[in-house]
Parts: sequence; structure tokens; C-alpha cells
Amino acid sequence: MTIKPLYLVMAAAAAVVLAPSLVSRTYAGDLNKEIPAAASDPASTGMTEVAVLAGGCFWGQQGVFAHVNGVTKVVSGYAGGGKQTANYDQVSTGRTGHAESVQITFDPHKVTFGQLLRIYFSVAHDPTQLNRQGPDTGTQYRSEIFAASPEQEATARAYIAQLDTAHVFADPIATKVEPLKAFYAAEDYHQDYLFLNPDAAYIQVNDLPKIASLKRVWPDYYREKPVLLAQK
Repeated sequence: MTIKPLYLVMAAAAAVVLAPSLVSRTYAGDLNKEIPAAASDPASTGMTEVAVLAGGCFWGQQGVFAHVNGVTKVVSGYAGGGKQTANYDQVSTGRTGHAESVQITFDPHKVTFGQLLRIYFSVAHDPTQLNRQGPDTGTQYRSEIFAASPEQEATARAYIAQLDTAHVFADPIATKVEPLKAFYAAEDYHQDYLFLNPDAAYIQVNDLPKIASLKRVWPDYYREKPVLLAQK
């Protein structure tokens, strides 16, 4: 996803032929399994809550969380940098401080922040990869949780420590946690991209397997019909 959408089909096809071992990491092959629930997951008293997560190309992240029960909206965008550089051309340089992210609006009485993190760490991306995710490289593809509240930050840090202590992953978790300063929605053509382009080679290789894993590993969290921005 470091290149323009026009060339993604060619790039993904080449990746399949030339680097099958690399492609196998794009959907976190050995990570598609249950991991423990967050030991600390405080209940929210609000009717809605927002989480901002970064874990590689936002097309796949939006696709996964749009299928989660209790999620009411998912927006692809940028977090970690300034407003003036919150656009695809500049973020793609890897020099803006931004990460491709998704802003997830959810009903905390149906799915908690800790449960979203459980999905995020287990099937949505590989949290042990540093400044990359599968074929996409650069700080804009880093694994990061942008906490929208002190409670979210505490929950995220405690969960990472819990997973590291339990040696759930063979390698240390590379996910960063920092308070959310701002989230900027990405350009319109990035929104619902997975659902509008399901036959694109990039989507089929890198992202659709994540949704299949969500359905298989977390059937209680999965819903068949995704929530799309076009429906709003």
C-alpha cells in the first residue's frame, strides 16, 4: 500500500510470485488464534466510545472492524502527525509522524475496548512487526494504539504487559501506545476500499484472510454484514 492504488494489482501479484514467505506474514498466519482476554477492561458508562488503532494498511483494518458486533462506524485516516500533513501523498513518505489508522466508533455495552484490542492483537495484524506490516514498510505502517482517554491508555498498556509476560507471541510486542491528539479522515477513495474492491489482488492476499480469521477465531464477535460509511 506504499504505492498508488492503480498499481496495487500488479504489485500484489508480483509479491505472490517473488516472495511467498513474505506474503504469508501479511495476514499474520500463525497469529490467527485465540489469545487471552484483557485482565483489566474497565466498563464504560457512556453510550458510545471511540478507539483509534494503527496496524498496517488501513484498508484491512477498516475491513476487519466493520465486521465486529457493536461497532457502529469505522473511518480510515491518519493519526500521530499534524493536520497539514494528513494526506496520503505526504503520509506515504514515512516522514510525517502519522500512521495509517482507523477510528472505530462502538457501543461499549456490546463490545468493550479490551475486546477490540483482543481482535486487534490476534487477527487484525501482527503486533510484533516494527514499522511494517507484511509487504508494507515504513513508520506509517507501525503498530500503535492512540488512546482516546487515560482509561484506554491504562487498559492498552496493561494488556500489552499481560501478553508479553505470558509469552503469547514468539517475539516482543512492538505496539506503541500514546494519547490521541487528533485523527484525520483519509481521502474518500480510501473509505470502504476493501468492500468496494474485493477482487483486487492486494485485498485478496493481505486483507480478506483477516476477515476470515475473525469469523473463525472470534465467531461471537463477528457479524456477517459489515457497517459501511456509505450506509451513514
